[in-house]
Amino acid sequence: MARFCLFLAVLGLMALGGWLYAREWAPDRGAFPTQGVSVSSDNGSIDWGTLAAQGADFAYIRASRGGRLRDPAFEANWAGARAAGLRYGAALDFSLCARASEQATGFMTMVPRDNAALPPVIRLAFEPGCRARPGQDAVLSELNTLINLIESHAGTPVLLNVSDDFDAQYAIASGINRTLWLDRNFVAPDREKRKWVMWTANDMRHIDGIDGPVRWDVMAR
Repeated sequence: MARFCLFLAVLGLMALGGWLYAREWAPDRGAFPTQGVSVSSDNGSIDWGTLAAQGADFAYIRASRGGRLRDPAFEANWAGARAAGLRYGAALDFSLCARASEQATGFMTMVPRDNAALPPVIRLAFEPGCRARPGQDAVLSELNTLINLIESHAGTPVLLNVSDDFDAQYAIASGINRTLWLDRNFVAPDREKRKWVMWTANDMRHIDGIDGPVRWDVMAR
């Protein structure tokens, strides 16, 4: 029994050590010199000066989700990132439960025209609470409409931040010719299989300036 308890204690310490390591981990700057965060109102109040001092080079800031949610922290985060000297860009969380025109209107209402901003991002992931699963043709059609409207507003091509399960169901990478941003904790996606320019390397990172976990992203060279 004593040995079994000792074994469990060792396992617990190993798990704790792994968790502590994971929450601090970021890719090597030699391989990925430009690194930053994705934020929204879910992250609470952000100390942008501290965040910049901790090594964030850029921030992608959620402007809206679906057709109705305008992120209440967008304006403060947009201004805070600019004031701290970070590069900044706006993101929209796509919803299968809202029309493309409604989602574009929500985004364009929130995001000012800004030639200094990074290209806008459309995040494609299954939304909690939305059970709609249209066919591939319908999704690609709606997504193309959304892309055209946002690109017309921003004056630059969008990035598509595609989750693995969303891409597996709708084949976004092969159906729409846009630059990709992929998610893969701790292990970089294979660029030979799918070309990408952005990678969410750790979606559980803890860093000074933000309470709780934050998505830590890197740009490809």
